[in-house]
Amino acid sequence: MKKTNFDRRNLYCFGLGTVGRDMFYTMVSMYLLFYITDVLIVSDSTLLMVTAVLTGLRIFDAVNDPIMGVIVDNTRSRFGKFKPGILIGALIASVAMFLMFVDLGLSGTAYVVGLVALYLVWDISFGLNDIAYWSMMPSLSTEQKQREKMGAFARICANVGLFAVVVAIIPATNSLGRITGSLKSGWAVFALIIVLLMLGFQAITLFGVKEKKGFFKEEEKTPLREMFRVLFRNDQLLWVAVAMSLFMIGYMTTTSFGVYFFKYAYGNEEMYSIFAAVLGVSQLTALSVFPLFRKKLNRKNLYRLAILTIGVGYIIFFFSPMNMAYIGVAGVMIFVGQAFIQLLMLMFLADTIEYGQWKLGKRNESITFSVQPFINKIGGAVANGVIGVTLVVSGINAAETAADVAPAGITILKVAMLLLPFVLITLGYLVYVKKYTIDEVRHQQLVEELKERGDIDSNS
Repeated sequence: MKKTNFDRRNLYCFGLGTVGRDMFYTMVSMYLLFYITDVLIVSDSTLLMVTAVLTGLRIFDAVNDPIMGVIVDNTRSRFGKFKPGILIGALIASVAMFLMFVDLGLSGTAYVVGLVALYLVWDISFGLNDIAYWSMMPSLSTEQKQREKMGAFARICANVGLFAVVVAIIPATNSLGRITGSLKSGWAVFALIIVLLMLGFQAITLFGVKEKKGFFKEEEKTPLREMFRVLFRNDQLLWVAVAMSLFMIGYMTTTSFGVYFFKYAYGNEEMYSIFAAVLGVSQLTALSVFPLFRKKLNRKNLYRLAILTIGVGYIIFFFSPMNMAYIGVAGVMIFVGQAFIQLLMLMFLADTIEYGQWKLGKRNESITFSVQPFINKIGGAVANGVIGVTLVVSGINAAETAADVAPAGITILKVAMLLLPFVLITLGYLVYVKKYTIDEVRHQQLVEELKERGDIDSNS
Protein backbone atom coordinates (compact mmCIF):
# COMPACT_ATOMS: atom_id res chain seq x y z
CA MET A 1 0.00 0.00 0.00
CA LYS A 2 2.84 2.34 0.77
CA LYS A 3 4.37 1.74 -2.64
CA THR A 4 1.09 2.62 -4.38
CA ASN A 5 0.83 5.93 -2.52
CA PHE A 6 4.48 6.66 -3.27
CA ASP A 7 3.93 6.08 -6.99
CA ARG A 8 0.73 8.14 -7.00
CA ARG A 9 2.51 11.04 -5.32
CA ASN A 10 5.24 10.94 -7.96
CA LEU A 11 2.65 10.66 -10.73
CA TYR A 12 0.85 13.87 -9.70
CA CYS A 13 3.81 15.91 -8.50
CA PHE A 14 5.85 15.12 -11.60
CA GLY A 15 3.01 15.83 -14.03
CA LEU A 16 1.80 19.04 -12.40
CA GLY A 17 5.29 20.50 -12.61
CA THR A 18 5.02 20.95 -16.34
CA VAL A 19 1.84 23.05 -16.38
CA GLY A 20 3.88 26.20 -15.80
CA ARG A 21 6.80 24.92 -17.87
CA ASP A 22 4.72 24.58 -21.01
CA MET A 23 3.04 27.93 -20.45
CA PHE A 24 6.54 29.36 -20.22
CA TYR A 25 7.89 27.53 -23.27
CA THR A 26 4.82 28.30 -25.40
CA MET A 27 5.21 32.00 -24.71
CA VAL A 28 8.62 31.99 -26.39
CA SER A 29 8.30 29.24 -29.00
CA MET A 30 4.95 30.34 -30.42
CA TYR A 31 4.58 34.04 -29.59
CA LEU A 32 8.00 35.68 -29.50
CA LEU A 33 7.92 36.18 -33.26
CA PHE A 34 4.33 37.49 -33.10
CA TYR A 35 5.37 39.91 -30.34
CA ILE A 36 8.19 41.16 -32.55
CA THR A 37 6.06 41.55 -35.70
CA ASP A 38 2.73 42.74 -34.30
CA VAL A 39 3.54 44.40 -30.95
CA LEU A 40 6.99 45.92 -31.44
CA ILE A 41 6.23 46.13 -35.20
CA VAL A 42 9.67 45.82 -36.81
CA SER A 43 10.57 46.41 -40.46
CA ASP A 44 10.92 43.64 -43.06
CA SER A 45 14.70 43.97 -42.92
CA THR A 46 14.78 43.63 -39.13
CA LEU A 47 12.35 40.69 -39.26
CA LEU A 48 14.51 38.85 -41.78
CA MET A 49 17.58 39.57 -39.62
CA VAL A 50 15.80 38.26 -36.51
CA THR A 51 14.54 35.19 -38.39
CA ALA A 52 17.98 34.32 -39.75
CA VAL A 53 19.76 34.88 -36.43
CA LEU A 54 17.25 32.99 -34.29
CA THR A 55 17.12 30.08 -36.74
CA GLY A 56 20.90 29.81 -36.70
CA LEU A 57 21.11 30.22 -32.93
CA ARG A 58 18.55 27.50 -32.25
CA ILE A 59 20.39 25.05 -34.46
CA PHE A 60 23.76 25.99 -32.95
CA ASP A 61 22.52 25.99 -29.36
CA ALA A 62 20.85 22.60 -29.80
CA VAL A 63 24.38 21.16 -29.72
CA ASN A 64 24.60 22.34 -26.10
CA ASP A 65 21.74 20.10 -25.02
CA PRO A 66 23.75 16.84 -24.94
CA ILE A 67 26.34 18.71 -22.86
CA MET A 68 23.58 19.68 -20.44
CA GLY A 69 22.61 16.00 -20.44
CA VAL A 70 26.13 15.04 -19.39
CA ILE A 71 25.99 17.59 -16.57
CA VAL A 72 22.69 16.23 -15.27
CA ASP A 73 23.80 12.59 -15.61
CA ASN A 74 26.91 13.36 -13.58
CA THR A 75 25.06 15.26 -10.86
CA ARG A 76 25.38 13.74 -7.38
CA SER A 77 23.67 15.70 -4.61
CA ARG A 78 21.60 15.16 -1.49
CA PHE A 79 18.68 16.60 -3.46
CA GLY A 80 18.98 13.87 -6.08
CA LYS A 81 20.25 13.68 -9.62
CA PHE A 82 17.68 15.82 -11.43
CA LYS A 83 16.39 18.52 -9.08
CA PRO A 84 19.45 20.83 -9.11
CA GLY A 85 19.20 21.19 -12.89
CA ILE A 86 15.46 21.77 -12.72
CA LEU A 87 15.84 24.56 -10.16
CA ILE A 88 18.87 26.36 -11.61
CA GLY A 89 17.52 26.20 -15.15
CA ALA A 90 14.10 27.52 -14.14
CA LEU A 91 15.47 30.52 -12.23
CA ILE A 92 17.87 31.74 -14.92
CA ALA A 93 15.48 31.09 -17.81
CA SER A 94 12.73 33.03 -16.04
CA VAL A 95 14.77 36.23 -15.88
CA ALA A 96 15.80 35.99 -19.55
CA MET A 97 12.29 35.19 -20.76
CA PHE A 98 10.74 38.16 -18.95
CA LEU A 99 13.29 40.58 -20.41
CA MET A 100 12.59 39.32 -23.96
CA PHE A 101 9.03 40.63 -23.60
CA VAL A 102 10.01 44.01 -22.18
CA ASP A 103 10.51 46.96 -24.55
CA LEU A 104 14.06 48.06 -23.73
CA GLY A 105 13.95 50.92 -26.23
CA LEU A 106 16.29 49.25 -28.73
CA SER A 107 15.78 49.10 -32.49
CA GLY A 108 17.46 47.75 -35.61
CA THR A 109 20.78 46.01 -35.10
CA ALA A 110 20.93 46.98 -31.41
CA TYR A 111 17.61 45.22 -30.80
CA VAL A 112 18.76 42.10 -32.62
CA VAL A 113 21.99 41.95 -30.59
CA GLY A 114 20.09 42.34 -27.30
CA LEU A 115 17.54 39.73 -28.33
CA VAL A 116 20.28 37.28 -29.27
CA ALA A 117 21.98 37.64 -25.87
CA LEU A 118 18.74 37.13 -23.94
CA TYR A 119 17.61 34.28 -26.16
CA LEU A 120 20.88 32.40 -25.72
CA VAL A 121 20.66 32.66 -21.93
CA TRP A 122 17.01 31.55 -22.01
CA ASP A 123 17.69 28.70 -24.43
CA ILE A 124 20.62 27.18 -22.57
CA SER A 125 19.09 27.48 -19.10
CA PHE A 126 15.67 26.21 -20.17
CA GLY A 127 17.43 23.33 -21.92
CA LEU A 128 19.04 22.38 -18.59
CA ASN A 129 15.66 22.51 -16.88
CA ASP A 130 13.92 20.57 -19.66
CA ILE A 131 16.49 17.77 -19.79
CA ALA A 132 16.57 17.37 -16.01
CA TYR A 133 12.77 17.38 -15.79
CA TRP A 134 11.92 14.85 -18.52
CA SER A 135 14.86 12.52 -17.81
CA MET A 136 13.52 12.17 -14.26
CA MET A 137 10.42 10.34 -15.59
CA PRO A 138 12.03 7.07 -16.82
CA SER A 139 14.04 6.87 -13.60
CA LEU A 140 10.80 6.58 -11.60
CA SER A 141 9.69 3.33 -13.27
CA THR A 142 10.86 0.82 -15.89
CA GLU A 143 7.36 -0.57 -16.48
CA GLN A 144 5.85 0.54 -19.80
CA LYS A 145 2.30 0.79 -18.44
CA GLN A 146 3.39 2.93 -15.48
CA ARG A 147 5.44 5.12 -17.79
CA GLU A 148 2.46 5.54 -20.09
CA LYS A 149 0.28 6.61 -17.16
CA MET A 150 2.90 9.06 -15.94
CA GLY A 151 3.64 10.27 -19.45
CA ALA A 152 -0.07 10.67 -20.28
CA PHE A 153 -0.72 12.71 -17.13
CA ALA A 154 2.38 14.83 -17.73
CA ARG A 155 1.33 15.47 -21.35
CA ILE A 156 -2.17 16.39 -20.17
CA CYS A 157 -0.65 18.90 -17.74
CA ALA A 158 1.71 20.17 -20.44
CA ASN A 159 -1.18 20.72 -22.82
CA VAL A 160 -3.21 22.47 -20.12
CA GLY A 161 -0.32 24.91 -19.83
CA LEU A 162 0.14 25.23 -23.58
CA PHE A 163 -3.50 25.85 -24.41
CA ALA A 164 -4.03 28.12 -21.41
CA VAL A 165 -1.54 30.49 -23.03
CA VAL A 166 -2.88 29.94 -26.56
CA VAL A 167 -6.44 30.71 -25.47
CA ALA A 168 -5.64 33.58 -23.12
CA ILE A 169 -2.79 35.44 -24.75
CA ILE A 170 -4.69 37.67 -27.20
CA PRO A 171 -7.59 38.73 -24.93
CA ALA A 172 -5.36 38.89 -21.84
CA THR A 173 -2.62 41.02 -23.41
CA ASN A 174 -5.21 43.30 -25.00
CA SER A 175 -6.96 43.77 -21.62
CA LEU A 176 -3.68 44.27 -19.77
CA GLY A 177 -2.64 46.73 -22.48
CA ARG A 178 -5.76 48.82 -21.86
CA ILE A 179 -5.16 48.71 -18.08
CA THR A 180 -1.46 49.62 -18.30
CA GLY A 181 -1.83 52.12 -21.11
CA SER A 182 0.04 50.29 -23.89
CA LEU A 183 0.01 46.91 -25.59
CA LYS A 184 3.76 46.55 -24.98
CA SER A 185 3.24 46.93 -21.24
CA GLY A 186 0.36 44.45 -21.39
CA TRP A 187 2.65 41.83 -22.90
CA ALA A 188 5.32 42.51 -20.27
CA VAL A 189 2.81 42.01 -17.43
CA PHE A 190 1.51 38.82 -19.04
CA ALA A 191 5.09 37.51 -19.35
CA LEU A 192 5.68 38.21 -15.65
CA ILE A 193 2.53 36.26 -14.73
CA ILE A 194 3.75 33.30 -16.81
CA VAL A 195 7.15 33.42 -15.10
CA LEU A 196 5.54 33.26 -11.65
CA LEU A 197 3.34 30.34 -12.69
CA MET A 198 6.39 28.55 -14.11
CA LEU A 199 8.25 28.80 -10.81
CA GLY A 200 5.18 27.87 -8.75
CA PHE A 201 4.41 24.67 -10.64
CA GLN A 202 8.08 23.68 -10.75
CA ALA A 203 8.10 23.92 -6.96
CA ILE A 204 5.49 21.15 -6.88
CA THR A 205 7.92 18.81 -8.66
CA LEU A 206 10.92 19.93 -6.65
CA PHE A 207 9.27 19.39 -3.27
CA GLY A 208 6.84 16.61 -4.18
CA VAL A 209 8.71 14.02 -6.27
CA LYS A 210 10.83 11.45 -4.48
CA GLU A 211 13.52 9.79 -6.56
CA LYS A 212 14.13 6.08 -6.11
CA LYS A 213 17.43 5.35 -4.43
CA GLY A 214 19.23 2.06 -5.04
CA PHE A 215 16.82 1.18 -7.87
CA PHE A 216 19.56 1.24 -10.49
CA LYS A 217 23.16 0.12 -10.25
CA GLU A 218 25.48 2.95 -9.25
CA GLU A 219 27.41 3.96 -12.37
CA GLU A 220 30.59 5.90 -12.96
CA LYS A 221 30.29 9.45 -14.18
CA THR A 222 30.17 9.90 -17.95
CA PRO A 223 33.12 11.90 -19.32
CA LEU A 224 32.24 14.55 -21.88
CA ARG A 225 34.18 12.68 -24.54
CA GLU A 226 31.76 9.72 -24.20
CA MET A 227 28.71 11.88 -24.93
CA PHE A 228 28.78 11.16 -28.66
CA ARG A 229 29.26 7.45 -28.00
CA VAL A 230 26.06 7.42 -25.98
CA LEU A 231 24.16 9.30 -28.68
CA PHE A 232 25.46 7.72 -31.86
CA ARG A 233 25.90 4.09 -30.82
CA ASN A 234 22.31 3.86 -29.63
CA ASP A 235 20.82 3.28 -33.07
CA GLN A 236 17.23 3.17 -31.79
CA LEU A 237 17.69 6.57 -30.15
CA LEU A 238 18.94 7.99 -33.44
CA TRP A 239 15.93 6.74 -35.41
CA VAL A 240 13.54 8.07 -32.76
CA ALA A 241 15.33 11.41 -33.02
CA VAL A 242 14.86 11.53 -36.78
CA ALA A 243 11.16 10.61 -36.55
CA MET A 244 10.56 13.10 -33.72
CA SER A 245 12.36 15.88 -35.59
CA LEU A 246 10.19 15.48 -38.67
CA PHE A 247 7.05 15.41 -36.52
CA MET A 248 8.01 18.42 -34.40
CA ILE A 249 8.95 20.59 -37.39
CA GLY A 250 5.54 19.89 -38.89
CA TYR A 251 3.66 20.28 -35.60
CA MET A 252 5.36 23.53 -34.58
CA THR A 253 5.00 25.04 -38.03
CA THR A 254 1.23 24.49 -38.00
CA THR A 255 0.68 25.71 -34.44
CA SER A 256 2.91 28.78 -34.79
CA PHE A 257 1.02 29.95 -37.88
CA GLY A 258 -2.33 29.84 -36.04
CA VAL A 259 -2.59 33.45 -34.89
CA TYR A 260 -1.51 34.72 -38.33
CA PHE A 261 -4.10 32.52 -40.05
CA PHE A 262 -6.98 33.88 -38.01
CA LYS A 263 -5.81 37.49 -38.23
CA TYR A 264 -4.99 37.64 -41.93
CA ALA A 265 -6.73 34.68 -43.64
CA TYR A 266 -9.87 34.19 -41.57
CA GLY A 267 -10.09 37.91 -40.86
CA ASN A 268 -11.06 37.72 -37.20
CA GLU A 269 -8.21 37.60 -34.69
CA GLU A 270 -10.59 37.05 -31.76
CA MET A 271 -11.69 33.67 -33.20
CA TYR A 272 -8.18 32.35 -32.60
CA SER A 273 -8.79 32.02 -28.86
CA ILE A 274 -12.10 30.22 -29.38
CA PHE A 275 -10.57 27.87 -31.92
CA ALA A 276 -7.62 27.20 -29.61
CA ALA A 277 -9.96 26.42 -26.71
CA VAL A 278 -11.77 23.79 -28.80
CA LEU A 279 -8.48 22.25 -29.89
CA GLY A 280 -7.15 22.29 -26.34
CA VAL A 281 -10.14 20.38 -25.02
CA SER A 282 -9.83 17.94 -27.93
CA GLN A 283 -6.16 17.29 -27.27
CA LEU A 284 -6.67 16.89 -23.52
CA THR A 285 -9.52 14.46 -24.19
CA ALA A 286 -7.30 12.49 -26.56
CA LEU A 287 -4.58 12.19 -23.93
CA SER A 288 -7.14 11.16 -21.31
CA VAL A 289 -8.53 8.32 -23.44
CA PHE A 290 -5.09 7.19 -24.64
CA PRO A 291 -4.99 4.31 -22.08
CA LEU A 292 -8.34 3.05 -23.39
CA PHE A 293 -7.02 2.95 -26.96
CA ARG A 294 -3.86 1.19 -25.74
CA LYS A 295 -5.99 -1.64 -24.37
CA LYS A 296 -7.28 -2.28 -27.89
CA LEU A 297 -4.31 -1.33 -30.06
CA ASN A 298 -0.56 -1.77 -29.83
CA ARG A 299 1.67 1.26 -30.27
CA LYS A 300 2.32 0.71 -33.97
CA ASN A 301 -1.38 0.48 -34.85
CA LEU A 302 -2.17 3.47 -32.67
CA TYR A 303 0.48 5.49 -34.49
CA ARG A 304 -1.02 4.45 -37.84
CA LEU A 305 -4.49 5.53 -36.70
CA ALA A 306 -3.12 8.89 -35.56
CA ILE A 307 -1.42 9.52 -38.92
CA LEU A 308 -4.62 8.75 -40.84
CA THR A 309 -6.61 11.09 -38.59
CA ILE A 310 -4.09 13.90 -39.04
CA GLY A 311 -3.97 13.42 -42.80
CA VAL A 312 -7.73 13.73 -43.21
CA GLY A 313 -7.72 16.77 -40.94
CA TYR A 314 -5.04 18.57 -42.95
CA ILE A 315 -6.82 17.90 -46.24
CA ILE A 316 -10.14 19.22 -44.93
CA PHE A 317 -8.45 22.29 -43.45
CA PHE A 318 -6.59 23.16 -46.66
CA PHE A 319 -9.66 23.00 -48.91
CA SER A 320 -12.07 24.41 -46.33
CA PRO A 321 -13.86 27.73 -46.91
CA MET A 322 -13.43 30.32 -44.16
CA ASN A 323 -16.14 28.62 -42.11
CA MET A 324 -15.56 27.53 -38.51
CA ALA A 325 -17.71 24.42 -38.94
CA TYR A 326 -15.20 22.94 -41.42
CA ILE A 327 -12.08 24.47 -39.87
CA GLY A 328 -13.12 23.33 -36.38
CA VAL A 329 -13.64 19.70 -37.42
CA ALA A 330 -10.33 19.68 -39.28
CA GLY A 331 -8.48 21.22 -36.34
CA VAL A 332 -9.89 18.67 -33.90
CA MET A 333 -8.77 15.80 -36.13
CA ILE A 334 -5.27 17.23 -36.49
CA PHE A 335 -4.75 17.91 -32.79
CA VAL A 336 -6.24 14.64 -31.56
CA GLY A 337 -3.87 12.72 -33.81
CA GLN A 338 -0.93 14.89 -32.80
CA ALA A 339 -1.69 14.35 -29.09
CA PHE A 340 -1.38 10.58 -29.56
CA ILE A 341 1.87 10.94 -31.48
CA GLN A 342 3.38 13.30 -28.88
CA LEU A 343 2.80 10.76 -26.14
CA LEU A 344 3.97 7.82 -28.26
CA MET A 345 7.20 9.66 -29.11
CA LEU A 346 7.83 10.32 -25.42
CA MET A 347 7.42 6.61 -24.68
CA PHE A 348 9.65 5.59 -27.60
CA LEU A 349 12.37 7.90 -26.29
CA ALA A 350 12.05 6.55 -22.74
CA ASP A 351 12.36 2.94 -23.95
CA THR A 352 15.64 3.68 -25.73
CA ILE A 353 17.18 4.24 -22.28
CA GLU A 354 16.92 0.54 -21.40
CA TYR A 355 18.11 -0.33 -24.90
CA GLY A 356 21.14 1.93 -24.46
CA GLN A 357 21.84 0.48 -21.00
CA TRP A 358 21.58 -3.03 -22.42
CA LYS A 359 23.84 -2.24 -25.38
CA LEU A 360 26.36 0.22 -23.91
CA GLY A 361 26.32 -0.60 -20.18
CA LYS A 362 25.03 2.77 -18.89
CA ARG A 363 21.55 4.26 -18.53
CA ASN A 364 22.42 7.92 -19.25
CA GLU A 365 18.80 9.10 -18.91
CA SER A 366 19.68 12.76 -19.24
CA ILE A 367 21.96 12.45 -22.26
CA THR A 368 19.23 10.39 -23.92
CA PHE A 369 16.53 12.89 -23.05
CA SER A 370 18.72 15.78 -24.18
CA VAL A 371 17.53 14.67 -27.61
CA GLN A 372 14.07 16.05 -26.79
CA PRO A 373 14.97 19.74 -26.32
CA PHE A 374 17.46 19.36 -29.18
CA ILE A 375 14.57 18.26 -31.40
CA ASN A 376 12.24 20.95 -30.04
CA LYS A 377 14.84 23.61 -30.83
CA ILE A 378 15.48 22.25 -34.32
CA GLY A 379 11.72 22.07 -34.85
CA GLY A 380 11.26 25.60 -33.56
CA ALA A 381 14.19 26.90 -35.60
CA VAL A 382 12.94 25.45 -38.87
CA ALA A 383 9.34 26.44 -38.09
CA ASN A 384 10.34 30.04 -37.31
CA GLY A 385 12.43 30.12 -40.46
CA VAL A 386 9.47 28.95 -42.54
CA ILE A 387 7.15 31.44 -40.81
CA GLY A 388 9.49 34.43 -41.15
CA VAL A 389 10.10 33.85 -44.85
CA THR A 390 6.42 33.11 -45.50
CA LEU A 391 5.29 36.33 -43.79
CA VAL A 392 7.58 38.39 -46.00
CA VAL A 393 6.95 36.50 -49.27
CA SER A 394 3.17 36.46 -48.77
CA GLY A 395 3.06 40.17 -47.93
CA ILE A 396 1.58 39.55 -44.48
CA ASN A 397 4.35 41.30 -42.53
CA ALA A 398 3.69 44.51 -44.47
CA ALA A 399 -0.10 44.22 -44.02
CA GLU A 400 -2.14 45.84 -41.28
CA THR A 401 -5.42 43.96 -41.85
CA ALA A 402 -6.68 40.90 -43.72
CA ALA A 403 -7.86 43.15 -46.57
CA ASP A 404 -4.24 44.11 -47.28
CA VAL A 405 -3.23 40.50 -48.12
CA ALA A 406 -3.76 39.26 -51.70
CA PRO A 407 -5.39 35.83 -52.33
CA ALA A 408 -2.04 34.49 -53.54
CA GLY A 409 -0.55 35.46 -50.18
CA ILE A 410 -3.23 33.48 -48.32
CA THR A 411 -2.50 30.45 -50.53
CA ILE A 412 1.20 30.71 -49.68
CA LEU A 413 0.28 30.86 -45.99
CA LYS A 414 -1.92 27.75 -46.22
CA VAL A 415 0.70 25.73 -48.11
CA ALA A 416 3.35 26.52 -45.49
CA MET A 417 0.96 25.97 -42.58
CA LEU A 418 -0.78 22.78 -43.75
CA LEU A 419 0.71 20.93 -46.72
CA LEU A 420 4.38 21.13 -45.73
CA PRO A 421 3.73 19.91 -42.14
CA PHE A 422 1.60 17.00 -43.38
CA VAL A 423 4.44 15.80 -45.61
CA LEU A 424 6.98 16.05 -42.77
CA ILE A 425 4.77 14.28 -40.20
CA THR A 426 4.12 11.45 -42.67
CA LEU A 427 7.85 11.05 -43.33
CA GLY A 428 8.42 10.78 -39.56
CA TYR A 429 5.92 7.94 -39.39
CA LEU A 430 7.65 6.08 -42.25
CA VAL A 431 11.01 6.35 -40.44
CA TYR A 432 9.43 4.85 -37.31
CA VAL A 433 7.84 1.95 -39.23
CA LYS A 434 11.02 1.06 -41.07
CA LYS A 435 13.65 1.56 -38.37
CA TYR A 436 12.29 1.42 -34.80
CA THR A 437 12.30 -2.12 -33.39
CA ILE A 438 11.59 -1.77 -29.64
CA ASP A 439 8.02 -3.00 -29.36
CA GLU A 440 6.32 -4.08 -26.13
CA VAL A 441 7.77 -7.60 -26.19
CA ARG A 442 11.30 -6.46 -27.00
CA HIS A 443 11.32 -3.87 -24.21
CA GLN A 444 10.22 -6.44 -21.62
CA GLN A 445 13.05 -8.72 -22.76
CA LEU A 446 15.55 -5.89 -22.33
CA VAL A 447 14.34 -5.16 -18.78
CA GLU A 448 14.53 -8.84 -17.79
CA GLU A 449 18.08 -9.13 -19.13
CA LEU A 450 19.10 -5.98 -17.24
CA LYS A 451 17.65 -7.44 -14.04
CA GLU A 452 19.59 -10.67 -14.59
CA ARG A 453 22.79 -8.63 -15.05
CA GLY A 454 22.10 -6.72 -11.81
CA ASP A 455 21.76 -3.39 -13.58
CA ILE A 456 18.17 -2.99 -12.33
CA ASP A 457 16.77 -4.06 -8.97
CA SER A 458 15.32 -7.55 -9.58
CA ASN A 459 12.57 -6.89 -7.01
CA SER A 460 11.16 -3.97 -9.04
